[in-house]
Amino acid sequence: MKYDTQDAVFNLEYNAERSHLIIPEYGRHLQKLIDLATVIEDKEERNKAAKYIIDVMGTLNPHLRDVPDFQHKLWDQLFIMSDFKLEVDSPYPIPSREVLNQKPERLAYPQNFPKYRFYGNNIKYMIDVANKWEDGELKNALIIVIANHMKKSFLSWNKDTVEDVVIFQHLAELSDGKINLIKSEEELSTSYDLIKVNKKHSNKTQFGTSAKSSIAKKSKIVKKGSSNKLKNRKA
Repeated sequence: MKYDTQDAVFNLEYNAERSHLIIPEYGRHLQKLIDLATVIEDKEERNKAAKYIIDVMGTLNPHLRDVPDFQHKLWDQLFIMSDFKLEVDSPYPIPSREVLNQKPERLAYPQNFPKYRFYGNNIKYMIDVANKWEDGELKNALIIVIANHMKKSFLSWNKDTVEDVVIFQHLAELSDGKINLIKSEEELSTSYDLIKVNKKHSNKTQFGTSAKSSIAKKSKIVKKGSSNKLKNRKA
């Protein structure tokens, strides 16, 4: 029996002519197994085929075995890949097409005070907390911390110097006039101290640099000693 190459080329399957893969990560062969399982008429045989497919899906994704509800996720993917046509007894609630295609509700944008966006929303929350505190040293310290952070945020966005009076005016406006430092003699940190970046070295890097410097010093001492010995020998 001769093999006809023209018939083989004519019967080739191209991906463009094949059906769309719902979850491409599992591949074409698993999709065909699921399609065959949906056609099985006997319910017991169909349940056996579904459990076999679940085992195959689990072996294809061994990294998901540590994920909670691993089997639940596989069963959901099985029904999704069958286009919700597979009728088997599932140990978990069967998902529906409506729930899968349901769009989430639109989230509200959390910006409540767009006038001074460079301060962020956390500054407003901190100001509200400071307003609820009783007058005292702790409240005064918190207000100064908030004002310094506002000045730092202002400088990080505007890239320029700013007077403390401007920060105090913004602070009074955001606190609804409850925190007023405009006429006070308080002074905030300088712009240079707020803008500069402090390089933080870990203990490991500090140890490494000190060790390298000590090794370099020892190597220099050894070289000097060896050179002196050579000079003495020549003499």
